[in-house]
Amino acid sequence: MSSPRTSQIAVARLVGRVARMRGSGGTSAPGRVLLRMSPGAVRALAARLPQGCAVVSATNGKTTTATMAAGVLSAAGLDVVHNATGANMAGGIASTLLDATHGDEIQGDIGLFEVDEAWLDRLVGELSPRAIALSNLFRDQLDRYGELETLADSWAHAAAESPARLVLNADDPLVAYLGAGRPDALYFGIEDPAAAAPGLGHAVDAGHCRRCGAPLAFDVVYLGHLGHYRCPACGLERPRPTVTARAIELRGVAGASFTLDTGERSERVDLALPGLYNVYNALAAAALALALDVDPPAIAAGLRDARPAFGRAERLVLSGGREVRILLIKNPVGASEVARTLSLEPGTLQLLAVLNDRIADGRDVSWVWDADFELLAGHVAHAVCAGTRAADMATRLQYAGVAADAIEVIPDIAAALDAAVARGDGTLFALPTYTAMLDLRALLASRGEVESQW
Repeated sequence: MSSPRTSQIAVARLVGRVARMRGSGGTSAPGRVLLRMSPGAVRALAARLPQGCAVVSATNGKTTTATMAAGVLSAAGLDVVHNATGANMAGGIASTLLDATHGDEIQGDIGLFEVDEAWLDRLVGELSPRAIALSNLFRDQLDRYGELETLADSWAHAAAESPARLVLNADDPLVAYLGAGRPDALYFGIEDPAAAAPGLGHAVDAGHCRRCGAPLAFDVVYLGHLGHYRCPACGLERPRPTVTARAIELRGVAGASFTLDTGERSERVDLALPGLYNVYNALAAAALALALDVDPPAIAAGLRDARPAFGRAERLVLSGGREVRILLIKNPVGASEVARTLSLEPGTLQLLAVLNDRIADGRDVSWVWDADFELLAGHVAHAVCAGTRAADMATRLQYAGVAADAIEVIPDIAAALDAAVARGDGTLFALPTYTAMLDLRALLASRGEVESQW
């Protein structure tokens, strides 16, 4: 394993500076250049981390989980090398390691890397993590990822090839099964039937046993296919989690609270992030920190201080005084949970829904018909629909029960934002897909309303 030469590092850094000057962020370009010159750069630079590294992956919530975990590790006194911008493929991780490299040393104690779910099997071998936290697998961007079983097989290969400790969501049958034969696997999950959904959704993603293929029986469903399950055919059961959430209280976009039990200690945690999905993210971060030997009191303290990652329940106040909440939507389960969270808000809602169909969003936007936007029926006062598929978003909201005369279609995001802000004076809830979220934040940054995430 040869380390990248000083000259190669200098060239890669120059590429990053040029990319940032051009306004393209430069989060992955330097790493891609470095990997072209030195293919083993990730392995070589990660090996310099004194306390090794950990990896987080999921379909939904990996950026938030990694941000929470980084906060917990920092609160425990560790200097964390973290791909905070969400650049989670090889180039982005190489860029993160590059930024932390000074001479022959790396500035930081431990690495914490969010990894794209399709890149997990390729990057685990390069990073040699101490622990791998895997939170969920949902249907997302089928044109890019393929069916869930394909990703589950890829994750199983990555897990089998790595000696890292597995930190797994007991409530996801696809993820929990990865711990079969791994007695040191650490599981997390929810133990609060009062927080359950009425049942499996009409478009459930994983309802069959990974061991024998028979339909699973669910005693409790929390969201999507996450819950308490068993296989009547072969006897497979949800593993008993060590890290759990009980007595959950959801307060709309204001946040959530729950009792965190780490097996040794129970503490009440107030989260500044909304929704049951963020309770799961907090559990994943807590379990990963526990696997990395962080003391439970420091874990709870770190979670209490957690703030949203950019574009994920982020709260902004524009110069005119209007509050905007950005809630990323990118697949049926994630969008449904955002709708469930918004349905808890008092009064009526002002929405800016931005639907794009670029490569990073998935070209096929038919997923919006599987999201439970019906939860918003009767709650929406006005909705502006924007993006490359603005009309599709408007049609979906209308079929969900939002009045046609309450919907405007303005594809251009700048014009749509201006129109939405001009309507009313309460909180504006922006629901963008991934590239739309980047477009929206770039627009706000160009207007001086927010700092660039880059």
